[in-house]
Amino acid sequence: MSLWTSAEIAAACAGTAIGEFAATGVTFDSREVEPGDLFIALKGEATDGHRYLGMARERGAAGLLVSEAVDGPAVRVADTMAALNALGGAARDRSNALRIGVTGSVGKTGVKEALKAALTRFAPDAVHASVKSYNNHTGVPLSLARMPAASRFGVFEMGMNHSGELAALTQLVRPHIAIVTWVASAHREFFATEADIARAKAEIFAGLPAGGTAIIPHDNPHAGLLADAAVAAGARVVRFGQTAGADVMAEQVALHPDCSCVTARIGDDRLTFKIGMAGRHWVNNALAVLAGVQAAGGDLALAGLALAELNGLPGRGRRLRVPAGNGQAIVIDEAYNANPASMAASLAVLRDVVPARAGRRIALLGSMKELGTLSAEFHAGIAPHIIDAQVALAVLVGAEMKPLAEALGRQTDVRHVATADAAMAEIGRSLAADDVLLAKGSNSIGLGRVVAALAAGEHMA
Repeated sequence: MSLWTSAEIAAACAGTAIGEFAATGVTFDSREVEPGDLFIALKGEATDGHRYLGMARERGAAGLLVSEAVDGPAVRVADTMAALNALGGAARDRSNALRIGVTGSVGKTGVKEALKAALTRFAPDAVHASVKSYNNHTGVPLSLARMPAASRFGVFEMGMNHSGELAALTQLVRPHIAIVTWVASAHREFFATEADIARAKAEIFAGLPAGGTAIIPHDNPHAGLLADAAVAAGARVVRFGQTAGADVMAEQVALHPDCSCVTARIGDDRLTFKIGMAGRHWVNNALAVLAGVQAAGGDLALAGLALAELNGLPGRGRRLRVPAGNGQAIVIDEAYNANPASMAASLAVLRDVVPARAGRRIALLGSMKELGTLSAEFHAGIAPHIIDAQVALAVLVGAEMKPLAEALGRQTDVRHVATADAAMAEIGRSLAADDVLLAKGSNSIGLGRVVAALAAGEHMA
């Protein structure tokens, strides 16, 4: 089924159609082109998409969105980035979908995926959501442009590392419901205080319509700031949390090594459910999801079933059994990204897993980026969480990890290495049957490659 015709694209982007075509998808990465896609040739600082038009056609692109003269089916515009934004806006305006925007220092991708799963139970084949972590100035308009006109719900992850970025994204998405999962010290290199981060997150509320819903973390130190910003934007405020006063509140919580069981009050409703992901931070995420589902008019019971089945999110808590020694080890894959709050939460999950037989807890931790002048303090501050988790071996990756290695001293076995490849060698020498290994670090460190190699058994070579 067609997502866009060449005439619709030209009208949306103030462009000129060259030939006629119908596109079933949209992408700006030539490596991801599927047959029938519209390929958008973006010009960036590092490369120019026009260099990859041939590859896009070879992979089956139905048409091209370009700013240069080309042969074959295309729409030509003055500026392809502006055209991508215009196409996203047109997708938004032609659909009656209820749109949910999700941001936060931690948990936004997990909450986005859980919301998608919960709403899909309620409205099969009618829920559209951002893929991967497409949450920036290119990913958000692309996610909008991919939304089918008949969608009932659209869930959009929205990220930032500078003030003003969310203000632009929220005006593009114009969400009916805006969720802030949590505020913590991520991207501190670009913010003087954590309160400044909260103010930047609160920018998402500026895109809400009058009477829209702002969903905020009641237990966060900056809940008052977020609530004030939401009220100033004319929004209805819903607080979720695990303490008294929350509108969506966990009344009973049982944490287990591989899941959690929760009884929650959601307004006048109560729901007992299981979360297929471990850790108290996932209880927080689940409450945000339930608040979002209720605000969207979804089915809470079906949302509970979806949360029970939630697992296997790559880089965000999935569990893998990998070959190790004469048996298998467990890998907790949190390799996608890290900041001080998410690092502490992941180590708490590791603490609650009891290795079988002679197995040990191993922490493979990569540097936390964009922490600015507080980097050394934040890295050293992870030491108590490692001790509390009774980690037998800590493999620390990256120059920023030196303060943590020094803070740990001789309290645990520490191996500090420069690169992910060096970490892979250390893990290859050390990982044994029944060990439980947590992999957590900023994405640029590359611990995802280590997890992939472990899963493939390549460390045994």
